[in-house]
Amino acid sequence: MPDTQLRSDFVHAMSRAAATVSVVTTDGPAGRAGVTVSAMTSVSADGDTPTILICVNKGASAADPILANGRFAVNVLTSEQQKVADIFAGRVGAPGDDKFAVGQWRGLVTGAPVLDALASFDCEVQSTSLVGTHHVIIGSVRAVQVSEEGAPLIYGMRSYLKTHPA
Repeated sequence: MPDTQLRSDFVHAMSRAAATVSVVTTDGPAGRAGVTVSAMTSVSADGDTPTILICVNKGASAADPILANGRFAVNVLTSEQQKVADIFAGRVGAPGDDKFAVGQWRGLVTGAPVLDALASFDCEVQSTSLVGTHHVIIGSVRAVQVSEEGAPLIYGMRSYLKTHPA
């Protein structure tokens, strides 16, 4: 039986660990999909290709398409892209029920949708593991896009925190 107090304490403590907000997207035979995540990090810049790790709830509508398509893009949002984060998180409705109607999207190497964001990583799925309620997905980076303008959108203390460029 899960320890509900430990879970509550864990969630409360993790709210203190601020993280960048990203939209993870995919496109391919299993369809176009996307989801807002804060669980994204570099694994390594070395090896055959750099690698990145994302965690996606197995119940998210984008989870199965990401796994089936075998490709995804991580779009690190700017502090001005909170609306994009809210739409892909399902907090607010998408224009015409199309999440991709917000922002300008294009494909890089894999064809996963890339947004004009602070940084975008175009990846092929290298490995996956189901841990509890989330898929831990490691991707091999195939292309990177970086903007020199803007500041990251940060989530912490259960709300968005805007940062400012130095």
